[in-house]
Amino acid sequence: MRSGMSQCGWMLCFVLLVAGSTLAQQPTLKARVQLTRNGHHVPNASQVVVWLTPVVTPVDRPQQKASEIPQLVQKNKAFHPSLLVIPVGGKVEFPNHDPFFHNVFSLFEGKRFDLGLYESGTTRFVQFDKPGISFIFCNIHAQMNAVVIALATPYYAISDARGDLSIPQVPPGRYELQLFHSSVAPETLRALNREITVAPGATSLGTFTLAESDLLLAHKNKYGHEYDRPEPDSPAYARP
Repeated sequence: MRSGMSQCGWMLCFVLLVAGSTLAQQPTLKARVQLTRNGHHVPNASQVVVWLTPVVTPVDRPQQKASEIPQLVQKNKAFHPSLLVIPVGGKVEFPNHDPFFHNVFSLFEGKRFDLGLYESGTTRFVQFDKPGISFIFCNIHAQMNAVVIALATPYYAISDARGDLSIPQVPPGRYELQLFHSSVAPETLRALNREITVAPGATSLGTFTLAESDLLLAHKNKYGHEYDRPEPDSPAYARP
């Protein structure tokens, strides 16, 4: 009996060691992003999102913990931060820290919602229940914009100011590669989508060059109209 127990113990240890060794061998994939505008290099190449979605092998979708709900804070007529990446099914909180009303909405890709007017010191929550890119705006303040990307894969990264990014622990296999940057036209981003194969021991995804445009500067309000300039006594600016 002791011998059998010992043998089972050794087998369990062996399985755990093999699993740990396999995980340790899964590579970190690095990439570099270059941004251009009107043919000129843009010094700050941050906020580019690159993600890999398995094509054949299913992957366990990442789960958001109740204690880890991120915020898009409305402060000084801006969203902070301007970019969030969350797992599909995750929530985002939209607290209003300005001394006036906001009206947060998204009626484009991804999650469609309209939070209506809500006052200073209050908050709202939105659940992003399908994969996609949601452009977030305020129906009162045209300069406010942000992006929430809901992903069904844990394999993603966001570039730093130099354009460098790393996606850790990517198993070998076939993936759909996609990119996003808020100032790059959707058709340009779609042209970069492709299937790749991550070979054992691979460490690089290469370099991506993206051309910026004034994509977010000309958006309409939630009714599809140009933004009106609120009067000084408008409830949009009234302190509750």
